[in-house]
Amino acid sequence: MKRSLYLAAAAVVLAISLGIYLNSGLSAAPLSSFVMLDGSKKDTTHLKGKVTLVNFWATSCVTCVAEMPKLIATYDKYKSQGYDTIAVAMSYDPPSYVVNFAQTRKLPFSVAIDNTGEVAKAWGDVLLTPTSYLVNKRGEIVKRYIGEPDLAELHRLIEKLLAEA
Repeated sequence: MKRSLYLAAAAVVLAISLGIYLNSGLSAAPLSSFVMLDGSKKDTTHLKGKVTLVNFWATSCVTCVAEMPKLIATYDKYKSQGYDTIAVAMSYDPPSYVVNFAQTRKLPFSVAIDNTGEVAKAWGDVLLTPTSYLVNKRGEIVKRYIGEPDLAELHRLIEKLLAEA
């Protein structure tokens, strides 16, 4: 009786461990198309070859506005090494507000407007802002941040990903 109980417990632990191991792999960034402020389009195939932060934000989001200078500094620090940022404005954000924000803050990275909400939906039905995804050079999501990321940890991860072949 005792032995079968131990075997059953071991089987459960093994099954849970295997499930965690199989689900801990990286997932490809979802295929989606970004409509940039200038009307041009980029899709997720443009992410390959660079380490990219895809940041979902809104001009009405206090945390988003507060983190923008940090995202600008991060972009400026790593852009020459193959790092990029795409700031995706949420569908409820008026395009004129997004354009004004990008121009007055001189955002140096790509800004997209998700007019239909399809991009947010493709990236895991993003509802909370800011939500950011760090994507490696192979186009795989490495980390998701809900809320403002810890900058030191983000920079360490960016540096690690930039160093990978």
